Amino acid sequence: MSKKILVINPGSTSTKIAVFDDEKELFEDTLRHSAEDLSPYHTIAEQTPFRTQLILDVLEERGFDGRTLDAISCRGGVLRPIPSGTYIVNGNMVQDCFEGVRGQHASSLGALVSDHLAKIWNVPAYTVDPTVVDELDPVARYTGHPNFVRQSKFHCLNQKAVARRFAKENGVRYEELNLIVCHMGGGNSVGAHRKGRVVDVENALDGEGPFSAERSGGLPIGDVIRYCFSGKYSEKEIYSMVVGKGGLVAYTGSNDMRLLTERANAGDSKIQELLDAYYFQVAKEIACKSIALKGEVDQIILTGGIAYNPFTAQTLTDYLGWIAPVTTYPGEDELLALCQGALRVMTGEEEAKNY
Repeated sequence: MSKKILVINPGSTSTKIAVFDDEKELFEDTLRHSAEDLSPYHTIAEQTPFRTQLILDVLEERGFDGRTLDAISCRGGVLRPIPSGTYIVNGNMVQDCFEGVRGQHASSLGALVSDHLAKIWNVPAYTVDPTVVDELDPVARYTGHPNFVRQSKFHCLNQKAVARRFAKENGVRYEELNLIVCHMGGGNSVGAHRKGRVVDVENALDGEGPFSAERSGGLPIGDVIRYCFSGKYSEKEIYSMVVGKGGLVAYTGSNDMRLLTERANAGDSKIQELLDAYYFQVAKEIACKSIALKGEVDQIILTGGIAYNPFTAQTLTDYLGWIAPVTTYPGEDELLALCQGALRVMTGEEEAKNY
């Protein structure tokens, strides 16, 4: 018997929802939230009733009865570090999202809103592979100073989804493969997947790794220190140089790789040099992750919005083909990935975890 699942993916200025019948999408909506809409709320958690009611209103407009749902699956929040998997939205998770134990982020509304709706309809709510999934090898946590520990914060939902997709298409289990998965979008993350665990990955949330469309990547630390103590910049301004206003945006004012590629193809040599540097840094990071797998790499997988550009796959294959074959899954179908995580639990393929 098929399962109907409501999927909820909250962002800073929107809430994406979809209803699936097994893996078939019945409908999808993106609910936009203006600055004026959100201005009355001082914290992320305070937005919960507002966003919950919007979802109820949309479902009513669609003529969809929430009582026919079998489950809800939501984007995970900024939780404490946890292993990969599908988790039941429980009281501990709701409390941590409400308090913002690791910071305020819109994704934490997933658990808060889902918990409200699950209680209305008396169905289970799940979250799948949140950004805080931490499966790092002990050696990957060292930074070079005991005051600092490397953290795992990356595009786990999409990385795990495309890794499982590749495994399924090739008739093997994800847990049998060694993969390097590179997500390229507003931020980049490169994960070394060893037999189902991401044993090495950067803190992409804070802009580590290669520079991306909006993040600076690894900057010269001495120069950063001097900027911090120059008296010219606040902590917020320094952070925005690294996350949000770094990378391609800092160099060109644009985060649109398609536009920048068009400019390069039209003869802009400086833009072409910048794009060459972008792919050079991404390729170096992917090559570095092969060390975590001791060179035994079954496949390199490219994903995220920037992977839509055919030049991306060709360029990175030229750099990396000597390590392993390269497969591309453009974009990030997070709604389907959230649905699939819940389905794995509901069909008995995977056991739900408690947070």
